[in-house]
Amino acid sequence: MKSSVAVFIGGALGSLLRYFVNLHGGTAGFPWPTFIENASGSLLLGLLTGFFAARAKKPLVQLCLGTGFCGGYTTMSAFSKETVLLLQSAAPHIGVLYLMVSLACGVCFAFLGIMIGKRISGASGKEKERYQS
Repeated sequence: MKSSVAVFIGGALGSLLRYFVNLHGGTAGFPWPTFIENASGSLLLGLLTGFFAARAKKPLVQLCLGTGFCGGYTTMSAFSKETVLLLQSAAPHIGVLYLMVSLACGVCFAFLGIMIGKRISGASGKEKERYQS
């Protein structure tokens, strides 16, 4: 039950932040709000993953921040919808650009976050642990 509550609270906070980013992010042309959410969410989830790799496990904190907050904040469905709409628009090259830049940034930011998280937590990089969010 505690796990469900942790995910619920994190998800509510992440969704609320996503709402505010969308509210103030503008919508003309490139879908900046979703890009910002997914890129920063990838960085944050990577940071959390790297940080908790060498730290004592705190499952409720990991569930709240990783599964809940990052899950509520980032949005694959909006990314997919916006990509399709851009590809079908009069400027499909923007859709291709959005797809490539979003994927590249997401992976790079997740990697960067893991490295930063490991450094902050003092992880040696030789851990063979399975990363969990």
